[in-house]
Amino acid sequence: MSNLLTPSSEDAFQQFVSTPLDMLLAEHQTINPEEKVLAMFHRCAKEVPAYQKFLKAHGVSFAEISTYSAFRTLPLMNKTDYMKAYPLPARCLGGKLSGSDRVAVSSGSTGQPTFWPRSVKNELDVAVRFEQVFHDSFRVHERSTLAVVCFALGNWVGGIYTASCCWHLARKGYPLMVATPGNNKTEIFRVIREMSPLFEQTVLLGYPPFVKDVIDAGAAEGINWAAFNPKLVFAGEVFSEEWRSLIGQRIGSDSPCFDFSSLYGTADGGVLGNETPLSVAIRRWLAEHPEAARNLFGESRLPTLVQYDPCSRFFEVHEGTLVVSGESDVPLVRYHIADKGGLLSLDEMWDFLRKQGVKSLHELGLNNDFIPRKLPFVYVFGRTDFTVSFYGANIYPENVTVGLEQSETIGWVTGKFVLETRDTEDGDKYLHIAVELLPGIEPDETMVHVIATSIRTQLLRLNSEFANYTPAERQLPRVTLCFFADPAYFPVGVKHRYTRK
Repeated sequence: MSNLLTPSSEDAFQQFVSTPLDMLLAEHQTINPEEKVLAMFHRCAKEVPAYQKFLKAHGVSFAEISTYSAFRTLPLMNKTDYMKAYPLPARCLGGKLSGSDRVAVSSGSTGQPTFWPRSVKNELDVAVRFEQVFHDSFRVHERSTLAVVCFALGNWVGGIYTASCCWHLARKGYPLMVATPGNNKTEIFRVIREMSPLFEQTVLLGYPPFVKDVIDAGAAEGINWAAFNPKLVFAGEVFSEEWRSLIGQRIGSDSPCFDFSSLYGTADGGVLGNETPLSVAIRRWLAEHPEAARNLFGESRLPTLVQYDPCSRFFEVHEGTLVVSGESDVPLVRYHIADKGGLLSLDEMWDFLRKQGVKSLHELGLNNDFIPRKLPFVYVFGRTDFTVSFYGANIYPENVTVGLEQSETIGWVTGKFVLETRDTEDGDKYLHIAVELLPGIEPDETMVHVIATSIRTQLLRLNSEFANYTPAERQLPRVTLCFFADPAYFPVGVKHRYTRK
C-alpha cells in the first residue's frame, strides 16, 4: 500500500501544477479509497505519537487492523478525547511541527481555540476543491478572472487558506489574479472599482451574510455588479435556494448552477467537499419538491449538498453524524466532526431522482450535454442543537429563513432573527421571532403582519411536523421587529445564534 501515500511537498507541488484537473480526478478514480484510508491509518499508528497512545488507551493493536471492516471498528477521534488530550506536536507525523510552515486557528465557538498546523503538501489537496469550482463552474481557464477574498484575514482558517489555494491555481497557469481586502467593505469596493473592469469576471469569496452585505452596500454606492460578470463562493453557513435566487437577481445572474458554489469546510479538515453544477441543480429541484426532500434527507429542511472526493476526504456516518478521515499535518483518522448529515453515491442519487420522475439533466435545469463528475455526495445539516420544539414539532431556523426571503419581506430585513418559544400569562406556548431590520428601516404593524404571515406560510409548506402538530390558532408566530444591531438580540461583533432556549 505504500504507493498510495502522499509524496514529498516538492513532488506534490510539481504534480499539482503539471497535472490537469481531469487527469488528476481520473487518477483518483483508479484508487480504492478504502485501501488508501487503511494505509493512512497504518502510517499514523506507526508515526504519530498521540495516535499510538490513543490506540493503546482503547486497547487497539494496530497490527490487527488489516481490513476495511476492521478499520470501521476503530475508536472515533474528537476534539475532547484526542485534540485536547495530547500536545500539538505529538498529534503530528513524527511528533514534530517541523513539517509544517503555517498555522490556522479554529473559531473557538465551542470552547478553547484549537491550532491547526499546515504545510503546502496538504494544502494542495484542498486546492483541488477550489480548482473544481473555478474550472467546472466558473470556467476560469477560459476567462481572465479577479478573485476577491472577502473572508476575514488573520489566523482564522477562512481568509488566508482561501487566498493561498487561489494563489496555487494562479501558479498552475490559470489566468487568475487574487486580491485580499478581507472583510473590509471599503477596500473591497476599491478593488472592485479599480480592478474588476480589467477582467472578464470577478469572483467574491466569503461568508454568505457578509457577501450579501457587500452586494447590497455596493449597489447602494453605485456599483453595477452585473457589469463585472460576478461569481460567488460561500462557506460557513447553510442558505436557502430562495436566498440564492435573490442574490442572483441582485448580481444579474441567470445561471445559478454555474455562478455559485458553496464549500463544506472545517478548520481541522480543510475543504471537505464543494457544490458542483449538478449538486446545485439537484438542491434547487428538491427546494421545489419539499416532500421529495423530506423523503431523501429525513427532515423538513434542506441541508448543504456537495460532492466530495473519497480519495481526499473519506467520510463515514456514525449515528446520523459525519466522521471524516484525511491526510493533514494533524492527520484525521475517523474524526467525529459531529455535523448531522449523510452520504449518497452518485448512483443512489440518480436512482432516487428517477423514482421521483426525473429522467434527464434538462429536468434539473442543466443542458443534457453537461458531463457531471463521478463523485459521491455528502449532505450536511450542521450541529444538532439549534432547533426549537413547539407542540412536539422541531422548528428549524432554515424554515424561518425562507419566510424572510420572500419578495414582500426581503426589502425590510437583514435575514438575521432569533427563534424561541415563550409562555403567555395563561401558560400557553407561542412561537416568538425577533427579526433584525435593515439600517434605516422603521418598524410598523403592517410589516409585523406581513413577516409573520410569510413565515407561517413557509413553515406550513416546508415543515410537515409544524403543519400537523401545531394547532391552527398557534401557527402564526409573534414577531418583534428590532432595529439594526439591537444589542439585546443582534449585538455587533458576536457570533449570531438563531435560536434561544
